[in-house]
Amino acid sequence: MEAAAGFARREWGPVWTAVRTGLAGRGPRAIPLTLVSLCLIVLLQAAQRRSHSWGHGLVADLGFVRAGDPWWLALARTPLSLFVPAADLPVWGALAQVFVVLGIAEVTLRVRRTLLVAYVCTLAGTLYARIGVATGPGGPLGLPAADAGVVDTGPSSAVVGLALVLCCRFRAWFTGTLVVVLMVVEAVLKPNLAGKEHLVAVAAAAALCALPALRGRRRGGGGEGSGAAGPRPRRTARLTAAAAARSRGAVRCGSRRRSIRRGGRRRGR
Repeated sequence: MEAAAGFARREWGPVWTAVRTGLAGRGPRAIPLTLVSLCLIVLLQAAQRRSHSWGHGLVADLGFVRAGDPWWLALARTPLSLFVPAADLPVWGALAQVFVVLGIAEVTLRVRRTLLVAYVCTLAGTLYARIGVATGPGGPLGLPAADAGVVDTGPSSAVVGLALVLCCRFRAWFTGTLVVVLMVVEAVLKPNLAGKEHLVAVAAAAALCALPALRGRRRGGGGEGSGAAGPRPRRTARLTAAAAARSRGAVRCGSRRRSIRRGGRRRGR
């Protein structure tokens, strides 16, 4: 039990502390994006379940993204497609995933970065579907022509990407590895478009996690041994020189004061 508790503290302690701090004194006001997303998922799911009414057609026209659609139409539908869950899956599963992952991301990553990661991972899956259909089933990344009419994954790709980014942010390496393994197992056991798009979302999230390190190396310069801390020696040298000048000034001021005091004493005598 002690070992399990220690593992839980190491793996999920930092994220728990960050979420508790972010929610302190604010409550639901700290996660407006998550609450709006949950409401949209419920409304869109209820509408598309009515296949013989105007609701299903409206959701399809506004939020269904397929590889066979024109690019401009896919880009216009992508924002709303993030909230359209798969019709063949229980809606409570999508709600639970969005509430946990999107809620944590909104509190810790803030709204802009959360939307950026979700959108990039979703667009990566959409782009892959188009490339796979164009390549054909013969290629390593190819897809059958029938997948051109399959609706994209909805919020699941965004949730997978956000989960991996959060694991990298809080150094939850075991949880991140578990997410990747589960996506690989899903793609092997159920080799459909959704499973492959989830793997693409994992790759896109990994690229987003690697960007800060690559930027640090480029800023550090290409010299030997410079690394990400290339400019720091110059700044340190400037700070050291300034501190030395201040110390010399203080010594001079002190010597002047002592000389003035000595002169005054001699005159007094």
